[in-house]
Amino acid sequence: MSSKQQKTILNTIINDDCIAAMNRMEPNSVDLIFADPPYNLQLGDALTRPDNTNVSGVYEEWDSFESLAAYDAYTREWMTAARRVLKDDGAIWVIGSYHNIFRVGYILQDLGFWILNDIIWNKTNPMPNFKGTRFTNAHETLIWASKSPNSKYTFNYEAMKALNEDTQMRSDWQIPLCTGKERLKDDDGNKLHPTQKPEGLLYRVIMASTNVGDVVLDPFFGTGTTGAVAKKLGRNFIGIERDAAYVKGAQARINAVESVDNAACLEFSSKKRQPRIPFGAVVERGLLNPGDWLYDAGRKHCAVVRSDGTLKSEQLEGSIHQVGAAAQNAPACNGWVYWHFENEKKELVSIDELRTVVRQEIYGA
Repeated sequence: MSSKQQKTILNTIINDDCIAAMNRMEPNSVDLIFADPPYNLQLGDALTRPDNTNVSGVYEEWDSFESLAAYDAYTREWMTAARRVLKDDGAIWVIGSYHNIFRVGYILQDLGFWILNDIIWNKTNPMPNFKGTRFTNAHETLIWASKSPNSKYTFNYEAMKALNEDTQMRSDWQIPLCTGKERLKDDDGNKLHPTQKPEGLLYRVIMASTNVGDVVLDPFFGTGTTGAVAKKLGRNFIGIERDAAYVKGAQARINAVESVDNAACLEFSSKKRQPRIPFGAVVERGLLNPGDWLYDAGRKHCAVVRSDGTLKSEQLEGSIHQVGAAAQNAPACNGWVYWHFENEKKELVSIDELRTVVRQEIYGA
């Protein structure tokens, strides 16, 4: 598939087998892959509640494999095709349950992907274990991996922190199952797809690991959660789904999503994108002077500023980061956040505010 043909499939759903479709796509052409492959649940007999009503499980043909070996072979085949279309600095997310996620992770590593995190999606409203024979299965696992150990993958750390009320986002996410109006139904009022994922889950995935305008591929598109969220966030998507009923439902869902008119609303600040400012520039401009003292927020540790922009403490002489790390006996430290100076009122102020002043002077931003 040529670059021109590649553009024609942006923001569309390809009604085909995902392996065949990906093998036709241009290599190194997508920024992110979100894959929700068959879990190979092998449920067998129908599951019932204590009142003998049936539980809506996964009994579809697409989730059935003859053996674990057959499932592994299929997983390796679709992952190989996915790896081919992923950019060198791209990343992949794969979601699964205890039935398949360990096999998926093993094959990911076999193919050369580099695992960055495993995320636990804790379902706040899980289905009970009606038979009482096991623990309630209240979570699923997402594996986030880059194409190689050297990939310069996207991670919007500050955006994730902002979403989490200015606290580092952890690897356990509390998100409810897809229910209510969000759940797509067929003409008979039944669930269109048995494992539709909530938009909140894809919102975090796409926000964390893509930028506006990036291309997100979902080879198991289902009811189109990935496409709907991508459209909301100003990303491009490519969906692949072989079930025509799912395609129809997904397309109608995505058509109903309104794109954001104000593109500025889709952007977010990122310290990584801002120009680097050395601490020495703060000293050069007289915002701090040689001999001034810096303190941690609790005034437990202190260090003196030297004329070359380094610090000297009882433990070490070095950069703001090195001396801050030594003060805490830590392997690393963001000195801009750790160190504070005294203002005229003897109040502690983060030296990061001085960096902002210098950045505005130099770059106007």
